Amino acid sequence: MTQTDFLKAPIPPATDMPDLDPTGPGRFFNRELSWLGFNWRVLEEAGNPRVPLLERLRFLSISATNLDEFYTVRVAGLRELAHEGNTTPAADGLSPAEQLVLINEDARKLMAKQQEMLGTLRQEMEAEGITIVSRDKLTAEDRKVLKTAFIEQVFPVLSPLAIDPAHPFPFIANMGYCLALQLERTKDKRPLQALLPIPAQIDRFMPLPAPDGQFRFLLLEDVVLLHIERLFPGYTVKDQFGFRVLRDSDLEVEDEAEDLVREFEVALKRRRRGEVVRLTTSTNPAKALRAIVMRELDVDENEVIELDGIIGIADLKELVLDERHDLLWPSFTPRVPERVQDHDGHMFNAIAQKDMLLHHPYETFDMVVRFLNQAAADPNVVAIKQTLYRTSRQSPIVEALCAAAEDGKSVTALVELKARFDEAANIRQSRRLERAGAHVVYGFLDWKTHAKISQVVRREGNKLVTYTHWGTGNYHPITAKIYTDLSFFTCDAALGRDAAKIFNYLSGYAMPEDLENLHISPHSLKSGMIEMIDGEIAHAKAGKPAQIWIKMNSLIEPDMIDALYRASQAGVKIDCVIRGICGLRPGIKGLSENIRVKSIIGRFLEHSRIACFGNGYGLPHKKARVFMSSADWMGRNLNRRIETGVEISNPTVKAQIVSQIMAANLADTAQSWTMGPDGQFARDVVPEGTFAFSCHRFFMEYPSLSGRGSAGASDVPKLTHTDD
Repeated sequence: MTQTDFLKAPIPPATDMPDLDPTGPGRFFNRELSWLGFNWRVLEEAGNPRVPLLERLRFLSISATNLDEFYTVRVAGLRELAHEGNTTPAADGLSPAEQLVLINEDARKLMAKQQEMLGTLRQEMEAEGITIVSRDKLTAEDRKVLKTAFIEQVFPVLSPLAIDPAHPFPFIANMGYCLALQLERTKDKRPLQALLPIPAQIDRFMPLPAPDGQFRFLLLEDVVLLHIERLFPGYTVKDQFGFRVLRDSDLEVEDEAEDLVREFEVALKRRRRGEVVRLTTSTNPAKALRAIVMRELDVDENEVIELDGIIGIADLKELVLDERHDLLWPSFTPRVPERVQDHDGHMFNAIAQKDMLLHHPYETFDMVVRFLNQAAADPNVVAIKQTLYRTSRQSPIVEALCAAAEDGKSVTALVELKARFDEAANIRQSRRLERAGAHVVYGFLDWKTHAKISQVVRREGNKLVTYTHWGTGNYHPITAKIYTDLSFFTCDAALGRDAAKIFNYLSGYAMPEDLENLHISPHSLKSGMIEMIDGEIAHAKAGKPAQIWIKMNSLIEPDMIDALYRASQAGVKIDCVIRGICGLRPGIKGLSENIRVKSIIGRFLEHSRIACFGNGYGLPHKKARVFMSSADWMGRNLNRRIETGVEISNPTVKAQIVSQIMAANLADTAQSWTMGPDGQFARDVVPEGTFAFSCHRFFMEYPSLSGRGSAGASDVPKLTHTDD
């Protein structure tokens, strides 16, 4: 199959599922199990021979990090509902307790597979000169080096904690790893029980002496056990095991908090002390010690997982060694758009020439930073408004906003304090912006502001021109190197007016009216997209071409899924590229026979959100209607967040989205998985000797249409032609 064959191929025959009620909850696939399925796909990349060895190790680490977050947020919420006796079913009909049983079963299999995968990777790494050494394989030289390293680097930060009536069981932080010890005093055989937290501030893998070109490491807990007599002099270890805790990390905030920032600071402290939702231990722990730990942490037996292997394998990311570039992805430098270069790097001149869409990380995110830096330094700029959902610790975006405010420009920053796991960083940034003189607002208490907007007002001659940037991803220069996202730059007056109305809404609660090129949630984005789907249904019934392409991280909102089901039943051809969670069941006769769903897992994390509607002409076509959005089709995005959906009208940008980005995603066979009616994904099989098209490689090799400059776009391939 060539890269264009997929777009022409008919949708495979539907599966007949007579036991499925097309109006009942069985028409949806469970959200939590779908997420676990996504993480299985991430883990499978750790075993993909086409992926460089240390990148496979990174995928293994990512799968562990993902699972930790899943437990601390999603499982924690279900656990709380189940403990309260809540039996309200999810859209698929499963109660919280029923979901927990299925999650527990699948997650245990996933964690066992992670350890199996690690065993395979360790063998391959050893063949490449990268070894995780066990204590019994240490040489005399190793022990000498470790003794010095322990005394100088580890001993000062260790805190051995006895457990007895005078020393109550200590608090173990979220993701904290501990050694539980059963000790005996040598002189009188007196027992002592103790905990030894392994400090997270020190690398988990300590380097050992190794020949040139090779790397040897010992786990930090093994280093500690090797020198336990220095921590408990006069005692010997009779028994020990390691354990790690995960705690409820969701936030609860009082609805009427007088000072939102202060309330969030308090809530963050509460998060650190959340209830334990999972306890992972090494195998065969001492029964008495295990019972104490379980009792003190208040966990049930079904919340304890024994692992034969390394606990906390998210730390394996430390072994993705920059020195072994031969075992990493080939280096890739994001492009600077030619049009920006034609204008000597001046963003406003490049945007004024015509609208420009950048596809990150293939086009550098530095252009977004440059846009704001130039706005901050430009004496003709009078005002800047910016949403901030997730930012880096040393954010160049915040630096630019502070510089603009200190220069006397009017700067308004909407900082979202409820950005999960980034609340503390956002609080710091908001304080800093306020000190610089910016107006800092926090949006709505009930709704997160997830929209990605920059607005720059610039005096040009005797008029004010508004430049806007609309994004599908966060203003975060680090994640922008690995997340695929869209950045749309324009000085279109209508979108400038739309942006001004949104910022007025965020800062002053003035409901935006008469938006011209924009849908927003929770007010019009969901209804607007359903209206577009219904339009395709009408085209199908009228005998016209009817087609929908969507690309999301997650598709789970019941009304959106039902709308797509209605469209399928009317004959609309629907292709979905869903990276993660998908509650829609494709390919079921009488329900979804005209729907295909695929997932792409590869070098970059698919993050952009796109919706394309044939508009009576099919896809691709220049008269199609095309939207880019900050929102996935999830209940939280469409019903409980401030999100944007921008309609693209510029012909070049529209062709770039439809005939380059969407076409390449749909044509990908190298890193794609196809979803079945049962909710399970199967990796696409490419026959031996057949070309496997990779959309990531395509985007790395070819520039975006709208970013071309004086060289023109004639040599930029499109995978499809946009018909007249």
